[in-house]
Amino acid sequence: MNQPTWTRRHVLSLADFTLAEYALVLQTANSFEQVLARRTRKVPTLQGSMVVNLFFESSTRTRTSFELAAKALSADVINFATASSSLSKGETIFDTVRTLLAMGVDIMIVRHRDSGVPLAIAEDLDRSGSHVGVINAGDGQHEHPTQALLDLFTLCSVLEPSDPRPELLKGRKIAIVGDVLHSRVARSNLWSLVACGAEVHLAGPPTLVPSDFGHLGVTVHHSLAPALEGADFVMTLRLQKERMEQNLLPSLREYHRFFGLTRARLTNCLPHVRVLHPGPVNRGVEISSDLLDDPRLSLVAQQVTSGVAVRMALLYLLGGGNVGRI
Repeated sequence: MNQPTWTRRHVLSLADFTLAEYALVLQTANSFEQVLARRTRKVPTLQGSMVVNLFFESSTRTRTSFELAAKALSADVINFATASSSLSKGETIFDTVRTLLAMGVDIMIVRHRDSGVPLAIAEDLDRSGSHVGVINAGDGQHEHPTQALLDLFTLCSVLEPSDPRPELLKGRKIAIVGDVLHSRVARSNLWSLVACGAEVHLAGPPTLVPSDFGHLGVTVHHSLAPALEGADFVMTLRLQKERMEQNLLPSLREYHRFFGLTRARLTNCLPHVRVLHPGPVNRGVEISSDLLDDPRLSLVAQQVTSGVAVRMALLYLLGGGNVGRI
């Protein structure tokens, strides 16, 4: 059987990802998860390559996860600090990127508060004839593709640990609850889950889950119970108060009363239901602490672990790696 091939130079969005690409990422991540379980959690596949974390927005999980992934592949890693860079002196982002390009960077991980910046950087690099790859680590309210891919890997690994693959989600009901309007994670997850055949239901107040999300092939609810009814998995999202320009909620207490995930509310779901959250978590708002910390129900810790394997897979594939030779 011919091995699937990877042709992308950049990972900027999941809107045009194919099932074959999802399958390849999951297959490669599964191989790296086995590497991470070994005593020596390092392989030489990107030795001599340089990866830069170009984060213009604060992050803990994503930046650290990419750094661990790159180092596990034996790449050299630069963590770019915008506060102490020439950007503070008026240099443009594109000039900064060209400076890094001249230093021999091979892959750029870009996070920015404004939508479209990773795409603009990738297009500028392509125009220059560069072969440097760009990975979107979250841009504004647009997308966060690597988070959605690690969520996909987590879900499929729960269903079939030895062989996680996209078709396992076909017909599965997945509820996404919370601040969908401001969530780049939700947007990327909608693309991936719908493409894999999942039955996706969104729930939240009308101010945070507009009905027009339904055109993406999902079902929108403005109450929690119908979204949870018969769900296989539930993903709850952080209330992104820093992105809310208006008073979209009466209070956090009121939000938790109607949309906060608790153990009692999970009784509407299927008995095997599991819960996800991309983090960081507002405990007692989106989800109760006892539910978040219950390893029988919560997949949050597994999501974090999956993140390293998935980001290793993407760095490997962008770096020219071939599946089956890990």
